[in-house]
Amino acid sequence: MKLLQWNIQWCCGMDGRVDPARIARVSKDLCDPDVICFQEVADNYDSLAGSSGENQPELLKNLFPGYSAHFACAVDVSDGRGGRRRFGNMILSRLPVRQVFHHSLPWPPEAGVQNMARVALEAVIEAPWGPASVTTTHLEYYSAKQRAAQVGRLCELQAERAAHAVTEPAKTWKPGPFEPFARPAASILTGDFNMRPGDAQVSRLLEVWADAWRIAHPGTPHPPSFGLFDSQFASEPYCCDFVLVTKDLAPRIAAVRVDMERQESDHQPVIVTFT
Repeated sequence: MKLLQWNIQWCCGMDGRVDPARIARVSKDLCDPDVICFQEVADNYDSLAGSSGENQPELLKNLFPGYSAHFACAVDVSDGRGGRRRFGNMILSRLPVRQVFHHSLPWPPEAGVQNMARVALEAVIEAPWGPASVTTTHLEYYSAKQRAAQVGRLCELQAERAAHAVTEPAKTWKPGPFEPFARPAASILTGDFNMRPGDAQVSRLLEVWADAWRIAHPGTPHPPSFGLFDSQFASEPYCCDFVLVTKDLAPRIAAVRVDMERQESDHQPVIVTFT
């Protein structure tokens, strides 16, 4: 199973051009992924650089035939004209998706600090070895306080999954939404965490998950995934895009690489191969 993690910056490349078709083409060329995790997917946001307000969730869905497409907006606001502006994360999968969850992440107020709502999108997929939860998220950039709260919630969600995995469902249930679905403890957490590998909150996450890069490349520093071609938000290139796995999936990590050449976003794609 090949997984692609990529913050696509509303499909805006370093050339200033917004091009969802280019993102789709490059994604397929990178690794022919089975599961794709995108962050910064926009709909009706013509205020973003280079954007005409295109419906990117719908465009990306159509650009990946054979994949199921799932979008969770962290920001959902009025455009003042009777429409909505949406901004969030997306999972595309050509493996069967059993169940999907949208988890709003904590958003504690912090005066004088710009910030926005955040969400974690979870899809329970039928991986080749069995069911696994794939969650993708994009944590707060400006507020360490909010990031810490969001990391805490992600850890709580994993504890919830693990508890569900060992809980017997009701022996009888009403047809419809009460139908039980197994929720596996095995999980993959991906995203733009807006933290460097040595951050204390990354260490907190690694109490629950293992870092796919460190499994595949022990003792080797993370290559930069952000700021490589754009210094607007980074004084130097660094890694903030991770793929984390529960300990039971660690032996299935066959390869991890960060593409250091693509310039179709301000972030670099991360590709993980599972056996």
